[in-house]
Amino acid sequence: MAGRRRKNAGASSAGAPDEGAVGAVLPADLELQDLYGAFAAHGLDDEDLDDAAVLVPPVRLPAESELAEQAKAVPMFGYALKLARWAAPHRAVDEFGDLTGPDREPAARLLGLAPEEGEVAEEDVVEAMRAWSLACDLDLVEIGTTAAGEHVAIPGPDLEPAEEGDAETVLELWLTAAGIVRELAVEADSLPEEEAAEEAAERAGAGAEPDEEDEEDEERLARVEEAREEAAELLDEALQVLYETTAFADPGTETVPLGVLAALLVVPEGEEPSEELLGDITDVMVALDPMLGDLAELGLLEYRPIDPELFDEEEGQEPVGVTVGEEPLDEEESARFGLVRLTPLGQYGIRQWLLEDGYDAPLVGELAQGDAAELLRGICEAANVLPDEELQVWVTGREPVAAARELLVAARGNDAYAPMRRMLAQLALGMIGRPAEPAAREVLDDPELGGATRAWLVDLGATDVPAPERGMALWTVVDTFAAQLLDTGGDAELLRELIADLPVTGNPASYFGELWRVDHPYTADVLEAVGELHLDRTVAKEARKAAFKARSKG
Repeated sequence: MAGRRRKNAGASSAGAPDEGAVGAVLPADLELQDLYGAFAAHGLDDEDLDDAAVLVPPVRLPAESELAEQAKAVPMFGYALKLARWAAPHRAVDEFGDLTGPDREPAARLLGLAPEEGEVAEEDVVEAMRAWSLACDLDLVEIGTTAAGEHVAIPGPDLEPAEEGDAETVLELWLTAAGIVRELAVEADSLPEEEAAEEAAERAGAGAEPDEEDEEDEERLARVEEAREEAAELLDEALQVLYETTAFADPGTETVPLGVLAALLVVPEGEEPSEELLGDITDVMVALDPMLGDLAELGLLEYRPIDPELFDEEEGQEPVGVTVGEEPLDEEESARFGLVRLTPLGQYGIRQWLLEDGYDAPLVGELAQGDAAELLRGICEAANVLPDEELQVWVTGREPVAAARELLVAARGNDAYAPMRRMLAQLALGMIGRPAEPAAREVLDDPELGGATRAWLVDLGATDVPAPERGMALWTVVDTFAAQLLDTGGDAELLRELIADLPVTGNPASYFGELWRVDHPYTADVLEAVGELHLDRTVAKEARKAAFKARSKG
């Protein structure tokens, strides 16, 4: 699976708070488009972009025991377990390991696919045989030969722990099954059956020589393989888009119209679908439809397929949500074009495939398992993280004052990420709320923490907090803005909004004359950003002059 990550542009060696200042990590060094799906563009040409790191967002997953229960509830997987138990102590099979004729209808009845008495439909037998084949593929049954030369199947060693609900065994079996179905879903003939038949008839009628037939067969096999690779790439891209979309979706909004999914795969980011692209979107929808249906059988996703009657209606029907010049379809009509929702099992499976391919696919809360120092450092250095989620997981259930003290201690330092750590610590204090107040009051005179914690207490409603001294106030301005530089990744629009709030008086020369003297590792960087982005030319000019002085004093 084509997992993608952003290259970490920060200084991975930031280390402990007291290691000292390092070279500045500026917006110009980061060059990020946005938090996810962003390229670190250093030295990348067009050919490199496909291999550049695009982030895989963190996801929330249920406990493995709950996922295992969901896997056992998947009908096809449950059928395989049931047939494997049915094979005990042994059951006759043919030379290929398939059930023999006398056992096929009973297998369908056993699975509840056919009534206990009466005729068994052919499709029910086929379904039972598919489940038996899956049981064989998963080694839930093992095939052997008796001394008399009879072929028999016996339960495999994984059957009992799977039946007992051992989460590791169940999920390993389910993941193997999902991989098998995923491979089968992308198998494609190079030509439609009618076209292939016409080719065969033409060769026969033309009296093609054996060498010519061999060459044509090789070409056809090459087309089959090419079609299979294209289908596999399309399915992988679709699954990753679903994975990313589900990661950011609010509970209950994970369902995606098939037309929207196809548009995300076809339409360039930031563009509206054109008339030409609508045809490509429809082609992608039709290609994905059977593959998604196959994956739904293993519980990887929930899927409502395209209504086949649409193909019999007026030609030129456009996919939902991507129409041009018309009102979007209503919900009921939209559903006829296909709806897909990735299940928690699907998230688990795709994440495992990404991990197997060597990509970073984190879980929400992974960074919140250590102490406060590990938490803040991990958030700062991680390329793909949801800070609010990690902080909330960490503070939940902890004693408020002790947690607040630990966070504030971890926030100190003058290394490259220290401003961002302090910003994250303040955010976590906000999550703890008023119970954190005693810890905040303990650091009011701390030169690194005092300014921000005073402001936090005032926002909390405290009326007895003294204003910081001028030096502390200016240092806090630089530190706060430096944290925003790191956090926004150099987004000019966001930074302009922040710059507009700087307490520049009517005398910018005087203000920046004080600011450039602030002893902070990011002083020059902050002034340069203000000089580059401030809309007031006078303010920008004074900021640039101050930045030069700050650089010179070092």
